[in-house]
Amino acid sequence: MDMNYLIPLGVAGLIATAVWALSSLLFGDKESRTTERLKELRDPRRRKDGKEENATVGGMLKSAAPTLSKAIAPVNDLEKNILKVDLANAGYSSPHAPMIYLSLKMISMGIFAVLGGAIGLLLQGASTNALMTLVGVAGIGFYLPVIVLQVLISYRKEAIFLSMPDALDLLVVCVEAGLGLDAAMRRVNEELSDTAVELCEEMTTCNMQLQMGRPRREVLHDFGIRTGVDDVKTLVAILIQAERFGASIATALRVQSDSMRIKRRQMAEEQAQKTGVKIIFPLVLFIFPGIFVVLVGPAAIMVVRQMLQDGM
Repeated sequence: MDMNYLIPLGVAGLIATAVWALSSLLFGDKESRTTERLKELRDPRRRKDGKEENATVGGMLKSAAPTLSKAIAPVNDLEKNILKVDLANAGYSSPHAPMIYLSLKMISMGIFAVLGGAIGLLLQGASTNALMTLVGVAGIGFYLPVIVLQVLISYRKEAIFLSMPDALDLLVVCVEAGLGLDAAMRRVNEELSDTAVELCEEMTTCNMQLQMGRPRREVLHDFGIRTGVDDVKTLVAILIQAERFGASIATALRVQSDSMRIKRRQMAEEQAQKTGVKIIFPLVLFIFPGIFVVLVGPAAIMVVRQMLQDGM
């Protein structure tokens, strides 16, 4: 049989196999109704999920996440803690976040493997190069969620760092006005809820934990770990030491606010100094060619015309 017929058949078979494997993972391991009822009695919050949640893509992903993430799940507590911290730094502090993240890595790898196999078969046929293309594209799909996670972490850390000096100024004003640290955090959360969303989310979590009765030291420590910003960790350590030794919290907040504001101004000045270097590349690639055409174009046209006249 001609290879022109075998290649489409192979691609179709590969796609069908991938769809069958994904559907079996999503719908194959269904729990019995008795097990579901026992879990609902054990955890009443599961009753809200019901069929509505299972009918959505998120519900199907959550139900298939344990099976998908089992193959690449961390094997020790250290790796699990590192993964949880990374997800918390990106803003995902849910207990199910690691499992869903690992499931997304497997799904992404499967989708990219199908695409890589199809591209390899269409361009290179059934050969070793096609297999290498499949493996390479699948590897890209496996590490794509890692890259996205790192970008989200970087963006969130920067947003929290830039909004911290303003929040600390408001905290200083509230504490010096007579409010306690807990009440001051709630007040700052209300004032900055529209301009500092990421920071207010973490402060809301801190307020909820304090209202539930957790010790302030543990709440502040977790706050520094979740944000992942070094200056926030320094602030948390200062607040814990001030509470332990009875020092003035307002003074500690003011010193840290001044330090972070100076650092933010230095970062802005650094970016401004880099502008001259960064503008060289668009200047050379886009502006100079246009100027060259405008200045040299008429002279070049006159030279060409003169050469043509002399030739005639």
